[in-house]
Formats: sequence, structure tokens, C-alpha cells
Amino acid sequence: MGCDVRVSGLLRRNLQPTLTYWSVFFSFGLCIAFLGPTLLDLRCQTRSSLPEISWVFFSQQLCLLLGSALGGVFKRTLAQSLWALFASSLAISLVFATIPFCRDVKVLASVMALAGLAMGCIDTVANMQLVRIYQKDSAVFLQVLHFFVGFGALLSPLIADPFLSEASCLPANSTANATSGSHLFHASRVLSRQHPEAQPWSNRTLPGLPSQDGAGTRVSYAFWIMALINLPVPLAVLYLLSKERLLACCPQRRPLLLSADELTLETQPPEKEDVSSLSPKFHPGHEDLFSCCQRKNFRGVPSSFFAIHITAALVLFMTDGLTGAYSAFVYSYAVEKPLSVGHKVAGYLPSLFWGFITLGRLISIPVSSRVKPATMVFINVVGVVVTFLVLLVFSHNVVFLFVGTASLGLSLSSTFPSMLAYTEDALQYRGCATTVLVTGAGVGEMVLQMLVGSVFQAQGSYSFLVCGVIFGGLAFTFYILLLFFHRMHPGLSSGPTGDRALGMESLESYQR
Repeated sequence: MGCDVRVSGLLRRNLQPTLTYWSVFFSFGLCIAFLGPTLLDLRCQTRSSLPEISWVFFSQQLCLLLGSALGGVFKRTLAQSLWALFASSLAISLVFATIPFCRDVKVLASVMALAGLAMGCIDTVANMQLVRIYQKDSAVFLQVLHFFVGFGALLSPLIADPFLSEASCLPANSTANATSGSHLFHASRVLSRQHPEAQPWSNRTLPGLPSQDGAGTRVSYAFWIMALINLPVPLAVLYLLSKERLLACCPQRRPLLLSADELTLETQPPEKEDVSSLSPKFHPGHEDLFSCCQRKNFRGVPSSFFAIHITAALVLFMTDGLTGAYSAFVYSYAVEKPLSVGHKVAGYLPSLFWGFITLGRLISIPVSSRVKPATMVFINVVGVVVTFLVLLVFSHNVVFLFVGTASLGLSLSSTFPSMLAYTEDALQYRGCATTVLVTGAGVGEMVLQMLVGSVFQAQGSYSFLVCGVIFGGLAFTFYILLLFFHRMHPGLSSGPTGDRALGMESLESYQR
């Protein structure tokens, strides 16, 4: 009870900055999910093949990693953090407004690289600012933060869906399949069977395409709407800068946000001061990758210390990679045979996926205070494997595709924050868990999207679900290894009794 009152007091005092950090993650979410349903329209707009348009995903994810590292540079002061968030959220609106004018896939990849940098910066800075404000009470607020990611990712496909083109952009006289609602690289396989001498359409840039001005103009409206919807976010950050007197036109004063040291001294009960008396400069888990990997941080640590970092990162490599790959290619999978779902109906699949991710993150906010992070991750990973197996068995059923998409969204929803909380607790907040896990998740999204796209292109739509089963199985295997290495790690009260004892001790100290 005392803990809830204290956290409520912290939230009331830091309500505006907290809402601002949540809102910038809404911008992050907008950028995640729009590429999947607009993939065919963007291919037509840029006259590119599937392997070429896949580089757009790669450039975004690669620069997201670079942006995460760059964000660590701006975390040192509140002014630097807020200006970085302002520039990043404004850049996302500019990216949305610019996409309709990108008629070359290289230009589009460059624009999405800028979006990736902005997203990475937002990811690092907003997470760190919330952790600095709420310290060990940050778990619930981080769950809400990731809820806003899901909300933005839910909204962008819904905005895009009314403007998606139903017509194929293949030349009308190529084949009867070219004007059907089927996917472009399915048409290429039909062409190759009927005309062996013809080069498959999916393996080369589409020359001599008819004008796509109509379709391009319609999908352009979706991007411009998203740009306008995102505009209040940089304005909110600018208002926070003004309130904190960090604008050049405002006189300088002491920031309203307390520093991490002051907040710890003010909120920690006396009985716990010895636990939190670590040097404020030693938070390697929240440093950038280069600062974290210094040799001095690893002197005298057991091998299980490294094994926990690696296996936890590999779990998120698989699960976050699956999130990105499924969101990117479920639309293409649905319009491909044997399902041959209409383009408009298939456009709802990414929204359904992110909608249930959002719902799962909303549910996980109260659940995370009652269920252990390790248990939540286990349920999530098992849910991923079972869902992909069901989708594989009923691969010809459209209803199961929609039900499975919803189930997969729920299963993946709280994996990242739960895994982060579990790993940080396993290492007693002394490792590089945050840095390593964020990096592993980002690399997974980048690599698996490229890998799944290549396999999908070469082997057909069925391979999309096979990849899901394989990667889900690997995630489960790595998680079992993580539990094993956690049990081996010395000096930890890893059992449930130790966790309950620590929780009761904290509760009693708060009540006193």
C-alpha cells in the first residue's frame, strides 16, 4: 500500500514529462508498422522488386541500431535529452511527408534510414529518462511506454488501409494473373511456368510500368495524414522544454525533474539505503554499448554472467525479429496463394496484429505487478510456438490466419519488457542487460526481416510459417538455457522464496 502511494506521488509530480515520453513512443510506433501494408504500393511507386524493397526494411533497422547508440550521447543532461526527442519526433513527421515523393528505392531507403535514426534515439532517450525518474518502480511505466508503441503501430495500418490500391501494378498484357489480386511474385512464378524464356518479374525491377499516379496519390494521403497526426508530439516536447526553462528565450533555472541521485535519496526508505548506495556513475546496464563493453566492467565475473547476457539477447533476437518479420510480411502472405485474401481485407492483418500487441501490453501493466517476469516470458514464448504450429496446420484457412495473428500479437506483447525486468533482476542491476538486450532485439528485427523476405521470395508463402515455427522454437530453446544459466549464477536468491522475502521486506519498510 505504501509503495503504491509513493509511486502515485512520483507520477503526479512528474506527470507532464512522463506523458511526453510516452507520446514520443507513439511516434516510434507509427514508424514500425506502416511499411507492411503499403509494401505493394511502395513497390509500384518506386518500380522495384521484392529484394530491392527489402533493403528499405534493412536500412531502417540498421539506422535504428545506430540511432540507439547515438541516443546515448544525448542522455547526459535533461536539455540534451529533450532536444534529441524534439528533433527525432519532428524528423518522423518530415519522413512521412517526404515518402510520397520518393520515386526511387534508394531514395526511399535513405529516407527510412533517417526515420530509423530518429526511432533509435527515441528508444534510448525515453527509456532512460523514465528509468531515471522512477528507478526500481519503472517496470509499470515501461509497460505503459511499450503500450504506446503498440498504439502507434495499430493506428498506422488503419490509416493506410483505405488508400491501398487493389489493382496490381504489373503490365495489363503480361498475363491474366497480372491483373488479379494476387501478389506480384506469385504472378512471376506463373509467368515462368507459362513462358520459360521470360525473366521472373519478382527478380528484377519492373520496367515499363503503367503510370501509378492514381495509386501513388491515394497512398500519399495516408502518409500525409500520419505526418499531421504526429505533429503534436514534437510540440509537446517543445512545451516541456519551455516549462523546464531550457529554451534560449527562457531564463535558466533548476529543472523540475529531479536527478536520479536526488530522487533516490528522497524516495528510498532508510532501511534500503545500503542497497541503493552504489555509485551513481556505475549503471552499466543503462550505458551505451561502447561504455558498457569496457574491460573493467567484467573483472572477476563468472562465466554465467556472460551466458545470461547472451541467451537473453538471443531470445529477444528471435521474438523481436519475429515481431518485425510478421508485421512486415503477413500482408504479403495473405494476398498470396493459397489464401488469396483481398488487398483491403489483408490490410487489416497488421492492424489486428499490433492491436493485440497493444491489448497485451495494456493487460500486462497490472499483471506485471503480480506475476514474475520469468513466468510471463515463458508464457509468451510457448504462445508463439503454439500459434505458429496452429497456423502451419491450418494454413489454408483464412479464419485461423486472423485468429492466429491475434494470438501471436498477445504472445509477443510483453516479451521485451518482461525479459528486460527478469534479466536485470537476475544480474542484480550490475550487468549490461539493457544495452545488450536492446542491441540483440534490434539486430534480430533487422536480420530476420531480411532473412524471412529472402526465404519467402525463394520458397513461397508456406515458408513464411515454417520460418515462424523454427524461430519460435529457437526462442524457447534459448529461454530454457537462460533459466539454466540463471540457476548456475552464484550469489543470487533466484528462487521464489528469495523473491517473496525481498518483496515482504520492502513492503514492511515502506509501511514503517
